Amino acid sequence: MADAVTPRAIVRAGLCIGCGGCATSAERTMRWTRHGLREPAGALDRAPPGFDRTCPFSPAARDEDAIAAERFPHAPIRDPRIGRFERAYVGHVAEGGFRAGGSSGGLVSWVATELLRTGRIDGVAHVAPTDGADGVFFRYGISRTPGQVAAGARSRYFPVDLAAVLDEIRRVPGRYAIVGVPCFIKAVNLLRAQDPLIGERVTHLLGLFCGHMKSARFVDSFAWQLDVPKDDVRAVEYRRKDEGRPANWYTAQLTLADGRQASRDWWHLADGDWGAGFFQASACNWCDDVVAETADIAFGDAWVEPYSSDGRGTNVAVVRSPELRDLIAGAVADGRLTLSPVDSDFIAETQAAGLRQRREGLAYRLAWRPPRGVAIRKRVAPSRSGLPWRRRLVYRARFAIARWSHRVARAAQVTGRPSLYVGWAGAALALYQGLIYHRGRVGRWFDRLEGIPPQDG
Repeated sequence: MADAVTPRAIVRAGLCIGCGGCATSAERTMRWTRHGLREPAGALDRAPPGFDRTCPFSPAARDEDAIAAERFPHAPIRDPRIGRFERAYVGHVAEGGFRAGGSSGGLVSWVATELLRTGRIDGVAHVAPTDGADGVFFRYGISRTPGQVAAGARSRYFPVDLAAVLDEIRRVPGRYAIVGVPCFIKAVNLLRAQDPLIGERVTHLLGLFCGHMKSARFVDSFAWQLDVPKDDVRAVEYRRKDEGRPANWYTAQLTLADGRQASRDWWHLADGDWGAGFFQASACNWCDDVVAETADIAFGDAWVEPYSSDGRGTNVAVVRSPELRDLIAGAVADGRLTLSPVDSDFIAETQAAGLRQRREGLAYRLAWRPPRGVAIRKRVAPSRSGLPWRRRLVYRARFAIARWSHRVARAAQVTGRPSLYVGWAGAALALYQGLIYHRGRVGRWFDRLEGIPPQDG
């Protein structure tokens, strides 16, 4: 029998994403797990009022389709991969330093700043860097000026939670926007329906396309592989921008306490293949929203040519609310934004790998190894029929890498032997890429098993 939907049941089932929506009272706070993720602490067996309806992974909560139908009832375009929307674009910000200052085309910071400039909001809750002295490099905070918004630009693949900013929004009157990944945006939407104050004050939601969330151990891995003391790290740049190189050539950079910097391209890292799932949060295995289907507007990277080769960065944007549709259209007409309209197929192509993982892969995981203790309910039905063995093993490999990377990194940390993790990660990545790219003995063996001709070159 499944347990009652309490914070403890969600945590034990591996469904807690650490959003902090349930930790905004004296009974519950947020804490770090031993694997560098966020989770609630305190009275976990007593569910806060409405918890089963506000936790984004609760089976009793409304799904993304239901939320979007209520929020965007008149959206003219409806696509099962992208959700409901008014218009979609590809391009970048043409004015100011937004494009140069962001990881991609600068649209996230531009929209947040424009909402502030035009008086639509009084503050925007988003992730910004800290001084890193306590090993925590990013936190949610509320920006009330364009300069503060700019300081929070760029990608942040680090665990954060909303608990503190939700408390501030409750304490300080005003209108607020929140920037977040799909599950966080869903959590805020669910909370707005249960908490009248949050419902009144959170007026805009800006979503970020998401492949999965990483643990804080990802930074430890950078430090181990760059051969710097992890306790000396004060700042992390996951995607250092270089206009002379393609946008999808990621470079990690660490800044140390003495000001020195160390960097390395992701493809030279033992765990540098994002799709392999190193340090992925468990709840990400059970998510079916890639493109923030419940946000007023959602942003991603244009991971298709010719845009992915443009080192200056290019966004895709899916506009769902009529208000932001008109805001964007006006800025395009004024030459402030350089955007071209695209259709849902284009958006889906830029996120093809993520959509496979959250559709076909999720269906397989639900049939193969569903969460225990919570009767999870998703928009994707459990299924493994018609899936070739190679694809099944790819999904199993990702699942195993996500799970064991936390454990092996923990062992490396406790024993003081980083090579334990780095060696394991290199072997795991070779196996995974053998399945994906038909490489090495593993790939050739499965080619023969499935009757696939040998690959030339």
